[in-house]
Amino acid sequence: MEQNTSLQQQLLEAGVHFGHLRKKWNPKMLPYIFAEKKGIHIIDLNKTTEALQEASAALKQIAKSGKKVMFVGTKKQAKEIVTESAKRVNMPFVTERWLGGMLTNFNTVRKSVKKMQSIEKMLTDGTFDSITKKERLTLARDKDKMEKVLGGISQLGRVPAALFLIDIGHEHIALAEARKLGITTFGMVDTNSDPNRVDFAIPSNDDATKSIAIIVNYIAAAIAEGLAERMAAKDEDVEEVASDENERKAARIQAEAEGEASRAKGEKTARTPGAPKRRIPNSGRRTGAR
Repeated sequence: MEQNTSLQQQLLEAGVHFGHLRKKWNPKMLPYIFAEKKGIHIIDLNKTTEALQEASAALKQIAKSGKKVMFVGTKKQAKEIVTESAKRVNMPFVTERWLGGMLTNFNTVRKSVKKMQSIEKMLTDGTFDSITKKERLTLARDKDKMEKVLGGISQLGRVPAALFLIDIGHEHIALAEARKLGITTFGMVDTNSDPNRVDFAIPSNDDATKSIAIIVNYIAAAIAEGLAERMAAKDEDVEEVASDENERKAARIQAEAEGEASRAKGEKTARTPGAPKRRIPNSGRRTGAR
């Protein structure tokens, strides 16, 4: 409870509770609105705290299972925060422009990413040394343009398991694609949006930099925790496998030693004389002689 109070205090200080003007509100946000002050809706931070913790727990499990969470924040206030947080937890992100079909036409987008990576490789390994300076400059510019839009998803080999959106109204194309593919969606939802459009809605101010920063950092910390637990579990598995291997090795050595001891005992028994055998005296006569 104390942790919740402290989190609520931080959310309050970051201005997470400030919604939009009353005339811009979405009636579906009613359960999350605490009051109205000077024509502005105030978000209930109790609900924000609960939603944030629920979303974090779900994202932690996704990260722990080894799946990818894509961060989407193309708003000016969100770009830098989203880039830093996503890079910190090694997750894909989109902060420039959402390309139509980035999820629904993922294979084509992957081709563009590969093209960008091959240009980058050729520019660095000297393949393009023979072309003119102007052509090299054009290629470099093309690569920079692609890097700006696709750089955040360059390591993404398949469609992500979840999307975390800052301002679900602003990122409506990304949200529509995710819903079409059945991808789990998480989002910061302000008083002018429909919280039912995402699987995990976090009622919060999605315009202020401080508000975006505290929510995104909290989410990133949960993902980092999930990744750390995944690594720890992997290490345990490796240790378990090594331990099982050592046990098998020890059992094999013991069995070999016992087998060796048993053979040695058998040989010794064979060499030890028992009762003396009766010898038939040689009469000098050959069998059958008269």
